Amino acid sequence: MNSETLHPSSVRSRWLDAESLQTLAELTKARLNSLVLLTTAAGFYLGSKGAMDGWALARVLSGTGLLAGGAAVLNQYLERDYDARMTRTAHRPLPAGRIKPESAVLLGGILSLAGLVYLAAEVNLLTAFLGAVTLITYLFIYTPLKRRTIWNTVVGAVPGALPPVMGWVAAQGRLDWGALAVFAILFFWQVPHFLAIAWLYREDYARGGYVMLPVVDVDGSRTARHALHYTMAMMTASVLPSLLGLTGGLYLAGALVLGGLFLSATLWFARRLHRPSARALFLASILYQPVLVGLMVWDKV
Repeated sequence: MNSETLHPSSVRSRWLDAESLQTLAELTKARLNSLVLLTTAAGFYLGSKGAMDGWALARVLSGTGLLAGGAAVLNQYLERDYDARMTRTAHRPLPAGRIKPESAVLLGGILSLAGLVYLAAEVNLLTAFLGAVTLITYLFIYTPLKRRTIWNTVVGAVPGALPPVMGWVAAQGRLDWGALAVFAILFFWQVPHFLAIAWLYREDYARGGYVMLPVVDVDGSRTARHALHYTMAMMTASVLPSLLGLTGGLYLAGALVLGGLFLSATLWFARRLHRPSARALFLASILYQPVLVGLMVWDKV
């Protein structure tokens, strides 16, 4: 027998090398889903009564992480042919040929099922149900609508805003107005966030066959109106945690300041509709979410 075959370095799994780990991170959208886990943790903390249960938090984050990773893999499987047409996404593992479609389906299915089963067994059935709603809405409603109607962004904001609600329900075992307030903030936030992205990559989206509002809105007037309307709705929703007694005055003041800065970025985007203003709105949205959530957690009553 060749002694080289017994050397530890020669029996390393192909999934443990750097390239494979990078592929896995891209497939599961690890960087993006870290924000999903952040909002889930925030929802859990805000929904907790008294001292927070660290082990319960770890369980809901584990289940949500599995589910989010699985959803990301299955989404890329469903969109692999469209992603191949776009410069922005052609390098992803499936269109680039770094992983076979059947392997992606298997991985995504296992992760998604494991996440749902774990949430049902180790957290509670309502959290698992919300996870199933998130998965179904994301994969089978939002994903196909991206090639059919401009309203896909609004539909896609629903599964995007459910993770903090899952965290809340994991802590309390029920839905209430506090959970819906957090849902509303993230729901409205997503529309200007994604409109900025779609404006920056509208030619790319057109090549991919995606019916995004900035693709079909030639003069940009509808895009500008939608960005402004949803930003103002987001600002209104952002004061609800204080009105409901979930947070104190520090959060309220911070939410008003952050909302004003976000609105100024949206106004610049609506007036100019060019790449610098779209990039500024995108960056404002990226900064707004974690800072607002951080204030919410810091100033919890």
